[in-house]
Amino acid sequence: MNIRTFRIGGIHPEENKITAEMPTQVAPLPKQAIFPLSQHIGAPAKPIVQKGDKVKVGTMIAEANGFVSAPIHSSVSGTVFKVDTAVDATGYRKPVIVINVEGDEWEETIDRSEKLETLAEHPELTPEEIVERIKQGGITGMGGAGFPTFIKLCPPPTAKAECVIINAVECEPYITSDYRLMMEHADEILVGLDLLMKAAKVDKGYIGIETNKPKAIELFEQKTANDSRIEIVPLAQRYPQGGEKQLVDAVIRRQVPAPPAIPVNVGAIVQNVGTAYAVYEAVMKRKPLFERYTTVTGKKLANPGNYLVRMGTPMSELIELCGGMPEGDNKLLAGGPMMGKALPSVDVPVFKGNNSITIISGDEARRKEAQPCIRCAKCVSACPMGLEPFLLATLSSKKMWDRAEAEDIVSCIECGSCQFTCPSHRHLLDNIRNGKSTVMGIIRSRNAK
Repeated sequence: MNIRTFRIGGIHPEENKITAEMPTQVAPLPKQAIFPLSQHIGAPAKPIVQKGDKVKVGTMIAEANGFVSAPIHSSVSGTVFKVDTAVDATGYRKPVIVINVEGDEWEETIDRSEKLETLAEHPELTPEEIVERIKQGGITGMGGAGFPTFIKLCPPPTAKAECVIINAVECEPYITSDYRLMMEHADEILVGLDLLMKAAKVDKGYIGIETNKPKAIELFEQKTANDSRIEIVPLAQRYPQGGEKQLVDAVIRRQVPAPPAIPVNVGAIVQNVGTAYAVYEAVMKRKPLFERYTTVTGKKLANPGNYLVRMGTPMSELIELCGGMPEGDNKLLAGGPMMGKALPSVDVPVFKGNNSITIISGDEARRKEAQPCIRCAKCVSACPMGLEPFLLATLSSKKMWDRAEAEDIVSCIECGSCQFTCPSHRHLLDNIRNGKSTVMGIIRSRNAK
């Protein structure tokens, strides 16, 4: 077996994949569903319903509001309770649509049958039609970033796609939702890859899977054995291999230059495995994106598990399903411990990019006190982007924005490898993240002039 990996930096955090062999369960419907209008990168969606309106499962409730935006569909049937603001995963109050749940009535246009639809059976699906159905279905990146999927399939004229790479790495500790999806819906994922390849007008596809998922590697190798267009790529366990630039380097040995360059500039379109499944459902079943596979996990959680969850379900209901919040100090994360966002409340709803609800308890939930830097350069060795995190963090804390930009702070992928490896427990990522957002704001305002 030819095992590949990326070439710069990387770390090996403890896996903690405690839910890996737990089959996915269907989560109960929420009593009330809350839909943030900013579930994707770009402009928030614009509400097209108002208080008192009746909706079904799959009804569009907010439309895309600009090119980089995505529509939002109801995951429940019932009555619009209010269009208001609520705290979302960012910790800020943002616009939301709240729906009181009544029954479970679906839009008639959605194909709810179990029959597998293949591209060979649908010659009428042109690349343009596939992209349009993905756009109308509100499909966004399911790995966490939330970039509208159709945009990746329409690269700028200066770039030419040569392949589609499916990110089935799931290198973040604790999370197993992608793994369960692969084990339970391999056929649909492969049709999704077929659709993505046709939409991108390429004839080569790769699926990158880390070697801690041998059953998934074996399953996908069996199912693609007679398809020379698809290559299953076993990858060494290494974080953050799920970062798209690291994955491109590991799979096709090409390094994506600094921003504004993106993977398609070196010929690759990268899509998460969950996105491939959502593309299958949107194109073949006319099913918009309103539910997703989500892991609910934590070492102290009584009954962790993997769930198929309707968007808008308050996280509190899923935590109760798993035995409730453990006693003592807990940190609630949307995502995993490396790149997940700490949440201020258990009432935050599940959103499109929400692959995991992770509860870290006890000593792990508390930060150790930061000590002076000992100049060990471990953060430099660990950085998968080849940056100098200690320097970027210092420049950010001192508000030296010009120098931070010159030192390429915008290339940081916020993976947390630097902070994880620092023996002095310095808050490197916190400072870099603040500095990066400030510098990007400066660049945007400069470009707007």
